[in-house]
Amino acid sequence: MVIDGGSEGQATVSVVLCSGGLDSAVLVAHESEKFLVQPIYVNGGLSWESVERQYLDRLLSTPKFASGVRPILEIQCLTTDVYSPKHWAIQGTPPAYDTPDEDVYLPGRNILLLSKVAVYCALNNINRIAVGPLAGNPFADATPEFFLALADVLSMGLEKPIEIATPFLTLRKVDVINLGTTLNVPWSATISCMNPTQGIHCGRCSKCRERLQAFELVGIPDPADYAYRPNDVSAGKTNIS
Repeated sequence: MVIDGGSEGQATVSVVLCSGGLDSAVLVAHESEKFLVQPIYVNGGLSWESVERQYLDRLLSTPKFASGVRPILEIQCLTTDVYSPKHWAIQGTPPAYDTPDEDVYLPGRNILLLSKVAVYCALNNINRIAVGPLAGNPFADATPEFFLALADVLSMGLEKPIEIATPFLTLRKVDVINLGTTLNVPWSATISCMNPTQGIHCGRCSKCRERLQAFELVGIPDPADYAYRPNDVSAGKTNIS
């Protein structure tokens, strides 16, 4: 499907890479304040993606995103042919609640996502790709230098100008929640979990911990459903046997 990037009232289109998580939900809301948003979900064949996609469909069907946001587009960029079948993201056995962020590293993820999406943008006369990494992201493919260098390479190889925008790169999770609250993002329609249990947060993985701790620091309750909620969110004590 080819869409002219400036065809709708000459509005500038921003392609937003989004999942069903709270960061990308806020990113869609933030970008839609200035641009016509084309949300893209990239299917990488990871264990949690079927649930994540359901939440994203639910999120973008809420009144908050009724205008200024195009229908979701799904792109295939499978990692199952390069990751080991035993990789935790394929098996659905993510790092535990109290493990550091480094343990959730997915090699080459941003390279794969952005390269495939940039081809879509070049074919559809769209120049802007927005992604939502936050401050403190420990991975080499989430630095300002990486995004600038990759944008240059993609622009050269595609012979089209490609901008990779990272508007949240100086923000922490608490800042994103505060911004999303201001933008009226419906938190209950988001999921931040690497091992959803019966379609809701497991409460036992490090992504659930990151989300729970951020909401606690902000001082508002997380309205999401959890199969398990730890006793002491801030200390990371879960009494998990």
